[in-house]
Amino acid sequence: MRTLLALAKGIDALSEGVGRVIAWLALLMALLSAGNALMRYGFSYSSNAYLEAQWYMFSLIFLLGGAYALKRNAHVRIDLIYGRLTPRARAWIDLLGTVLFLIPMALGVLYLAWPWAMSSLAVREASPDVGGLPRWPIKLALLVGFALLALQALSELIKRLAFLLGLHLLEEGEKGVVE
Repeated sequence: MRTLLALAKGIDALSEGVGRVIAWLALLMALLSAGNALMRYGFSYSSNAYLEAQWYMFSLIFLLGGAYALKRNAHVRIDLIYGRLTPRARAWIDLLGTVLFLIPMALGVLYLAWPWAMSSLAVREASPDVGGLPRWPIKLALLVGFALLALQALSELIKRLAFLLGLHLLEEGEKGVVE
């Protein structure tokens, strides 16, 4: 179990690192958006590449930020009942939800998106708009984002299992379970 907890710690570090990059990407996207609006309305200049770059950055924030949000317990959840449960009951709910829903969903998206992304890469798919950006990189980002989410789900599964076996205390931020 120590090896699995070390693996979970490594996955957590990866998610944290990607999360820090995403924070900077959000700032860059806001600056690009403001600059694009200034150029369009102030100088009557517009670029499909700038508009698509904003769209790509927005997509990357959500695609790559999912694992970070899961790690930080920043995802949407209805805490009406969950918050009143014991840490052990919450760990069971998290474990079952991860095994029955999260991991199968992430792996299912990877399975279904793989041929789509690989086809896009093979033909070097580009935007149909004049001056647009290549489309294949953002399609590959879909694979990366769901792979990161599946990895973080594995980390959460390991930590919940270790907690239920009495081998690991969950820290604040790990779905709010502290004992």
